[in-house]
Amino acid sequence: MATKAYVVGVGMTKFEKPETRDWQYWDMAKEAGTAALADAGIPYESVEQAAVGYCFQASTAGQRAVYELGLTGIPVYNLNNNCATGSTALMTARQFVEGGLADCVLALGFEKMARGSLGGGGSAGENDFKTSPVARHYGIMAAAHGFEMSPPTAQIFGNAAREHMERYGTTEVQLAAVGAKNHQHSANNPNAQFQDVYTVDEILAARTVHRPLTKLQCSPTSDGAAAAVVVSERFVEEHGLRGRAVEIAAQAMTTDTGESFASGSCIDAVGRPMSRAAARQVYERSGLGIEDVDVIELHDCFSINELLTYEALGMCEEGASGKLVESGATTYGGRWVVNPSGGLISKGHPLGATGLAQATELVWQLRGEAGARQVTGARVGLAHNIGLGGAAVVTLLRKA
Repeated sequence: MATKAYVVGVGMTKFEKPETRDWQYWDMAKEAGTAALADAGIPYESVEQAAVGYCFQASTAGQRAVYELGLTGIPVYNLNNNCATGSTALMTARQFVEGGLADCVLALGFEKMARGSLGGGGSAGENDFKTSPVARHYGIMAAAHGFEMSPPTAQIFGNAAREHMERYGTTEVQLAAVGAKNHQHSANNPNAQFQDVYTVDEILAARTVHRPLTKLQCSPTSDGAAAAVVVSERFVEEHGLRGRAVEIAAQAMTTDTGESFASGSCIDAVGRPMSRAAARQVYERSGLGIEDVDVIELHDCFSINELLTYEALGMCEEGASGKLVESGATTYGGRWVVNPSGGLISKGHPLGATGLAQATELVWQLRGEAGARQVTGARVGLAHNIGLGGAAVVTLLRKA
């Protein structure tokens, strides 16, 4: 019989602009992992397995990272699922615990990135895209919109934004409102890469990356790490951790289906169908719905993806997400608080760490430990993490 899985410790570094800080990925991992273990109040020797996620480091970087925490000979699993890597590490840890294979697992994610815009799974050359893992996705984009010289990831999401505007009447002001909200939230997050506040007008006036997306609506490249200690109910009771424990009430990962490509739409190619399917599975497994959720950390790699995710999670009808953000329903005083951390747009996006940083923020929120950005009375949190190529992971966390 499967046991419940709980997060009892979380930790993360400050997310930094690449080359700002003199550190290596193992330094980041040590900082985040040490913080998570200290938060749980347990030694590294209690950890039985480690699930480690990253995208750009060498093949056994997971071992190099966890060796900084201890040399206990435990199994280390190296994971890469594009931008959904961090939540994939969390899911792997949960499955080990729920399956009875371990009572205490460390989920760790990190990234040391190069400066500049993120490519599409290869360099920007045509030949690279022919063999890229996301070649099918970019083929959909090229057939519908052509291919321009702007950064490819911004280009496919920017084209999704254009489609949304044409199909539903979404405005550039509504897209910019996502960026304004998340930059506002990050002002209270000391771990965020950026803590500057911008108005909608300032966001619209920023440099265009790929129309209609401006720089302040795009997640930056970042360095950083995050970690979570995932344990069984037996471990919680034996170590007196009930007061620290946050239950993983349900979790689901989906990948692309025929729906992602059949329409020829960038909206579908960037993952709305995957996100919708993962959310449905989580609601079914937990018996909870979006109406039960108080706080959400979602994958706003670009402002349009926050709007697409509102629709995928069932927060509004398809096409109504622009009006939802404009109404104030997704910030403090509204129906949900979305991305109180500042999200990827302002907190930063070190690929391997992002999903675990989302979980870290939600654990702090559900414990009432989020300081100036605390969502009052938060009891249920939802994390959404997506990667092109593709994978969508939705996690529902509940105060134990």
